[in-house]
Amino acid sequence: MPELPEVETTRRGIDAVITGKTLRRLLVRESRMRWPIPADLPGLLSGRAVLECARRGKYLLLRFEHGTQIVHLGMSGSLRSVPAGEAPRKHDHVDWIFDHATLRLHDPRRFGAVLWHPEAAGPVAAHPLLARLGIEPFDPRFDGAWLHSQFRNRAIAVKQALLAGDAVVGVGNIYASESLFRAGIDPRTPARRISLARCARLADMVRTTLADALASGGSTLRDYVGASGQPGSYFEIHAAVYERAGLPCRACGTPIRRLVQGQRATYYCPSCQRR
Repeated sequence: MPELPEVETTRRGIDAVITGKTLRRLLVRESRMRWPIPADLPGLLSGRAVLECARRGKYLLLRFEHGTQIVHLGMSGSLRSVPAGEAPRKHDHVDWIFDHATLRLHDPRRFGAVLWHPEAAGPVAAHPLLARLGIEPFDPRFDGAWLHSQFRNRAIAVKQALLAGDAVVGVGNIYASESLFRAGIDPRTPARRISLARCARLADMVRTTLADALASGGSTLRDYVGASGQPGSYFEIHAAVYERAGLPCRACGTPIRRLVQGQRATYYCPSCQRR
């Protein structure tokens, strides 16, 4: 699934292309997404200017004067700029057509979303999909004290607490494994047992890991591509533990182990990461 670095990379790419520009046409080829695309959405947006391309967690927020379009890339989706007149491929479901560019949503599994939050409904942050999201990892308030306060009464494993999205949003499966490795914390450790000092280390490593991924354009999650159509490269080259089960740890040489937590694969070094 595209996580925060992939979504933020996409946001930066499309922001440079469409912010301040007028949407001439929204073309919906397939409305049966995770939630049906509203039938009246093309009419609502035609001739309207995009005021801002923002992000909250894994959601892209395209702000217009009269509301905000909420876009989610699902499990394997991408939103990219395509040349004028380029024929759609299979699973190209939605086009945002501007005078100078076309953005195209590609989503093989149709787990993504294209929804509308009208200005009259209040702040988009209050939308049910966004209201319960945790703090952003690059928010100045996100630090060891914050993480410690969120973990204090949680018996679940720290890896699952990171993925839950209510303590901090957008870490994702790959980045949780990598952040815990960098912090030296065993992913099976109950969240409430993580000390304040270790929470501070983990918060630092979450930010550092995500920043490194952003600098390289995201991970190579199978068919993930950014807004330019180019794949990311960071974890294909530099992953310390993710998808390296049985291979030697880059730090100590101990074979990396794999386990399943909450139906998600977790990778860790049994020597470098302590409970």
